[in-house]
Parts: sequence; C-alpha cells; structure tokens
Amino acid sequence: MTAAHRAMALLETWPNLVSGPPRCTVGHAFASAGHEIVHFHSDDSADLYLTRTAVERLLPQLAHASAIRVRPGASWITVLLDCDADVQLLLGLVSVALKEHGAVTPRRPSPPCDWERPPVVPGPRPGAARRMVDRLMPHAH
Repeated sequence: MTAAHRAMALLETWPNLVSGPPRCTVGHAFASAGHEIVHFHSDDSADLYLTRTAVERLLPQLAHASAIRVRPGASWITVLLDCDADVQLLLGLVSVALKEHGAVTPRRPSPPCDWERPPVVPGPRPGAARRMVDRLMPHAH
C-alpha cells in the first residue's frame, strides 16, 4: 500500500469529508463545505487547496518541509508522499484547510487544481516520458 493509499484510507474516516472524483476528472478527491480540499492524481503526491491567504500565511513553515511544493501566488500546494511522516504532514494540512474553508461560506466553487493531464500524442517521442513526469508534478521546481 502506497503512502497516498494510506492517506486516502485515513481521510475516508473523517466525517466532514466527502470522497469522489475531482472536477479535473483525474484521480480521487475529498471535498468539504462546497470546496474540493485534496486531490490524489498519483500514488506519490496530493494537491491540497489551502487558499492563497493560508498559503501566504504558512509560507515560512511550508518552505522548510522538503515534501511541500508551492508555486508563488498559488492557492493549491503539492505534498509529496513517500513515507508515514509525509502522510501525517498531509493530514495536518488537510485539517488546516478544513478550518480555513469552514471560516467562510462558499460564495463560489474552489478554483480548479493546477494539475494538467499530459497531451495525447500518437506514438512515442524522445523525452516524452520526462515531459509526462514534469506535467504530473507541476509544482516540482
């Protein structure tokens, strides 16, 4: 069982989260209070919707975590999931996200995550595997 599967199994037990397909249609998501909170697009990472305000407030702490990828000005962050400590970090941040989203009544849906599907290209091309990895993990810089 991968770290992402362990995290999903634990999040399934949280009463304030609803699981299902994400708006981006790839992977699995958990939502609460009208907002998609976390998306699992692969077995080694999760995208988490903290809000831009929360990301800016937590940026000094997030910058010290090697498992966190943050884009400047983003409301979504990526948590790389390799071990149980990464799962615990994700769960703690999901808790922060739930508090952040619980403080406001949703006026509009959460913005889409910035994960993008790789383009469909017929036949293999040189370097295609590397580009696909880069597209699957857009926050890795």
